[in-house]
Amino acid sequence: MTKAVVKIGGKQYVVAEKETLLVDLLPEGTKELTLDALLVIDGDKTTVGTPTVKDVKVKAKVVEDLVKGDKIRVIRYKAKKRVHTENGHRQKYSKIEISSIK
Repeated sequence: MTKAVVKIGGKQYVVAEKETLLVDLLPEGTKELTLDALLVIDGDKTTVGTPTVKDVKVKAKVVEDLVKGDKIRVIRYKAKKRVHTENGHRQKYSKIEISSIK
């Protein structure tokens, strides 16, 4: 099974074909991605790019455009000082499926 390391939105992901993963929200209207591979693992053979592996492209398609992550509560509290604030955050993701590694 071929695996590759790709960079999407400043983060690196280890991907394989037919795999789905959540990445940071992509620009609106994005349907397909063509990514450069930073590293390719093909069985026992590993190829490291400088900075990318030549002639290897990873194709991905967007399955869902907007997926909301879990809600996170951020609390700031100081004892005996009447300081208590609470904020919430919910990250937005895009769900992509890796179609091919060539």
